[in-house]
Amino acid sequence: MKKLKIVFFGTPEFAVASLDRLLQDGCDVAAVVTMPDKIAGRGHKVIESDVKRYSVGKGLRVLQPEKLKAPEFVDALREINADLFIVIAFRMLPEVVWSMPPCGTFNLHASLLPRYRGAAPINWAVINGDKETGVTTFFLKHEIDTGDIIEQRRIEILPTDNVGDVHDKLMTLGADMVANTVRNIEAGTVEPRPQPEGEFIPAPKIFKDTCRIDWGKPAEAVHNHVRGLSPYPAAWATFTDSRTPDTPTDVKIFQTALTDETDDTLQPGGIRCTKNRLFVKTGDRLLEILSLQPAGKKRMDADAFLRGYHPEDFR
Repeated sequence: MKKLKIVFFGTPEFAVASLDRLLQDGCDVAAVVTMPDKIAGRGHKVIESDVKRYSVGKGLRVLQPEKLKAPEFVDALREINADLFIVIAFRMLPEVVWSMPPCGTFNLHASLLPRYRGAAPINWAVINGDKETGVTTFFLKHEIDTGDIIEQRRIEILPTDNVGDVHDKLMTLGADMVANTVRNIEAGTVEPRPQPEGEFIPAPKIFKDTCRIDWGKPAEAVHNHVRGLSPYPAAWATFTDSRTPDTPTDVKIFQTALTDETDDTLQPGGIRCTKNRLFVKTGDRLLEILSLQPAGKKRMDADAFLRGYHPEDFR
């Protein structure tokens, strides 16, 4: 069986697991394409992608194009003469790139297509309270996340899972499936199938405004919102301290717990403290806050928070 020459496209840690698995399986990864380095901070520190750091450590050839249609980048890809491109958590490729290899270009997507399409499917699956999710490999075509499905695998989303937990499970599951997809393409046993017709749920990129908590929503929706953004980038709200009422403070909230308690004396965002426990009124009942981080401070549990702050309400 012929071993395919591969070019791998990826940027974050999620992609590193699959690249590592391919190398462990002895795949011929001829080059890796990742995002250009960034300059950040007062010290103008160079920030490299997770995929670049890993690839340099393995002695792989790394390409970092500013523009994916740039002639010099397209020419460099053609010179590699790869059989297959693999894309994981990377930018949208132009047709001149994804149509290049004779065996096609496939993507690992962190959802059960076509349920979620977009940049943040793991977050939105948890935010929306889904009970299961999974990973899909599919061949690229013109419209984003619409190509023919090669393989899918499922996992349960546990009630205790946050997006970090689900991310790590899918990263491991996806790496195994990427390796299996390559083996099947090499063996000529792949039988792609069109995605089912019907509506899909958009999974757009997460921005700061996406993360702000709406306390007027039901407790379960707020709870899932927190889970779907924890530990990063984290849901947030603004609280007022009784000692400094004119200077509201932003606070990230990492963990909550559902309760059956109600308090009709409070408006959404109102606070009730019981000894070392912190509860916030939502649209239908009280939600307990377990772990949070005021701006400029370290992450702490509710007990530590209440020892240092006297919150009046959340907004």
